[in-house]
Amino acid sequence: MRGNGRIVARKGTASLWAAYYLRGKEYRESTGTADPKKAAMFLKRRLREVGADQIGARSFVGPQKERVKISALLDALEADYKLRGKDSMQARSNFKRVRLDFGLQRACSLTAEQVDGYIEHRLAEGSAPASINRITQVLGQAYTLAIERKHLSNAPNIRHLSEAGNVRQGFFSEPEFRAIVDNLPEYLKDFARFAYYTGMRKGEIASLRWEDLDGDVIRLRAENAKNGKARSIPLDGELERVIERRRAARQVKTSDGVLLAAFIFHHNGAAIADFRKAWSTACVVAGLGKCTCRACGQPVNGHKCQKCNTDALKYSGRLFHDFRRSAVRDMVRAGVPETVAMSISGHKTRSMFQRYDICNERDQREALRATEAYRQQQAAQAEKITVMPQQSGRVQ
Repeated sequence: MRGNGRIVARKGTASLWAAYYLRGKEYRESTGTADPKKAAMFLKRRLREVGADQIGARSFVGPQKERVKISALLDALEADYKLRGKDSMQARSNFKRVRLDFGLQRACSLTAEQVDGYIEHRLAEGSAPASINRITQVLGQAYTLAIERKHLSNAPNIRHLSEAGNVRQGFFSEPEFRAIVDNLPEYLKDFARFAYYTGMRKGEIASLRWEDLDGDVIRLRAENAKNGKARSIPLDGELERVIERRRAARQVKTSDGVLLAAFIFHHNGAAIADFRKAWSTACVVAGLGKCTCRACGQPVNGHKCQKCNTDALKYSGRLFHDFRRSAVRDMVRAGVPETVAMSISGHKTRSMFQRYDICNERDQREALRATEAYRQQQAAQAEKITVMPQQSGRVQ
């Protein structure tokens, strides 16, 4: 016996068990050892935790909460997202990464130092602060929800990295866009055209099925939209021709015969997924990107470094997402009202939309020329004004 706790032997088990009380409730758990001294040390630690709870210094966790893994917290958060209508492709992607990196760890054992170590590792790999923040944000939300529901009593302090300067400035001119399309595989050409003309996100385009086509209108489902809000895009001009080509390419020959692809944009009948290698190759050939060897840092032409005999390459250059920025910028320049442009691109807030309306040096030069011309016009008008001479003499 030790205070309000004791060590007991449980029939059928080799380990000694600790029994203790908190607010009239008895807790029993295995100490994980048959050594009386080690079992006594385990009980002593538990009694300290009980005492800290009784004086209000720290909430008692207990054996059940200690066994909860982060994956269980993510399960609850995912269910909460769906109830609140926040579920999206981007959210599901973030959940998948958090599960991969943290899912098997016990929630109570994760420390702020471990989170910092994870962040440092991701930064060393070349991940952008914004990408890391999306993962740690989900992790933090999972802990917050667990604490609100009394499943946990505390959470590690999770650092948020600065995203200053994170606004990308890439966009395509019409000739650059055509150069990229010319060097893409056939199954990606119309995929890229659709992105360039509508500003729709890559994952949203990949989700489009033939059942989403309603006459001459494409309807993106809410569950496939990043912002969780359904939207529709009328098909006209080049977009209409894109769909006509996709309809002609719908039939897929297989060993069992000819099948109709379910997805509007597909690769041999399957949804388009990862095409980073095809994209980087097209950009390099078009002179809009480059690949370097991660081992030696030398530029690489092709898919493999001949010097290091490795295909571990790092791409830098134009991004597929730059089509989205280009669509927004060109719609604004064409005089399309912001509300209409936002309904096409799927931007939920005006502030996010304005981040994509990027000015380049040409825009700034035109603005300065217009300002100079305005001032010259004002100066010319001032010179034409005749100042009436002042009359001398006394007024009678």
